[in-house]
Amino acid sequence: MSTKVEVCTWKETQLSIEDCLNKIICGDCLSVMRAMPDNCVDLIVTSPPYNLLNSTGNGLKKNTNCGKWKNAQIKNGYQNFEDNLPYPEYIEWQKACVNEMMRLIKDDGAVFYNNKNRVQNGLLQDRGEIVRGQPLRQVITWRRKGGINFNAGYFLPTTEQIYLLCRKPFKLVKGANKWTDVWDIKQESNNPHPAPFPEELIDRIISCTKAQVVLDPFGGSGTTAVCALNQNRNFILIEKSHEYCELAQKRISGDPTWRN
Repeated sequence: MSTKVEVCTWKETQLSIEDCLNKIICGDCLSVMRAMPDNCVDLIVTSPPYNLLNSTGNGLKKNTNCGKWKNAQIKNGYQNFEDNLPYPEYIEWQKACVNEMMRLIKDDGAVFYNNKNRVQNGLLQDRGEIVRGQPLRQVITWRRKGGINFNAGYFLPTTEQIYLLCRKPFKLVKGANKWTDVWDIKQESNNPHPAPFPEELIDRIISCTKAQVVLDPFGGSGTTAVCALNQNRNFILIEKSHEYCELAQKRISGDPTWRN
């Protein structure tokens, strides 16, 4: 399904749900979420930057020139974001984002928050600390395909974590509990965004809920919106980069050149 979609630049005003519905809002996700009303969305599905360029030793850097990373866009960070915050700042930023997400969902809503553990200075950075203190119901393991490991000190990581945050009233739709908590879904490869969600992953999440309004505060190339529309749900995208907003707009609108 494709639809004409508007890109709106946030002008630092309070937003109603009508201001946001089926639109791409260009602005800082934390600021925009703070301008939205309480309990206004049914489902949040998102994946923030992983702070990959904040690397020690022989980790990923802009000059990485080996294997699949040789031409990978992710080694240059994102448009308008270097992906290289001091770790404590990154954690506090993400905690603030998750706090806003929990404020925005309805009592029977849910947040599916994807992040990735990393090893730095020889020790695990457990991204579960971002959601500590939140109503965490389950951690889903997303098992991807392969990868490359720069460090001889630990095994090749092939999983990411999806944290299901929700209050007691949230329930999956009938039959959805047949899925296990380990999902084998390969990465998206044919996408100009440096770190896109695979549609199969988002399709599964949305189809397992009754959500009518789905928000992605890190909208990227618009995968969440495409999947929502394909299942006759409404979407809200927030994205800081004008370039990614235009990319998502073309994709959602069905422009076949969006990958170019």
